[in-house]
Amino acid sequence: MGRIVIVAYKPKPGKGEALKELTKTHVPRLKAEGLVTDREAVIMEATDGTIVEVFEWLSAEAIQQAHQNKVVHQLWAEYAEVCDYVNLSSLAEAGNMFAEFNSVD
Repeated sequence: MGRIVIVAYKPKPGKGEALKELTKTHVPRLKAEGLVTDREAVIMEATDGTIVEVFEWLSAEAIQQAHQNKVVHQLWAEYAEVCDYVNLSSLAEAGNMFAEFNSVD
């Protein structure tokens, strides 16, 4: 059974555009490794520039497999260069009944 996740990436100074471009490649690269479903990712931007992504892992086992996958490790290294992971609760939008974000195309 798929596992839908929501993740927030806060860009490092001057790395906002690089983060957006990297995130656009995230799910396709995971898909090539057989780790995610065909569900299209949703990529959004919070008012503070944090990028929020919603995507679906193939299974809980696929999440565990990612931790041993060299391609995924490279992807995580690329993310480490451009952002920090933050809790959704740190976003101002998370305090609203209906959290609204800008779409990242």
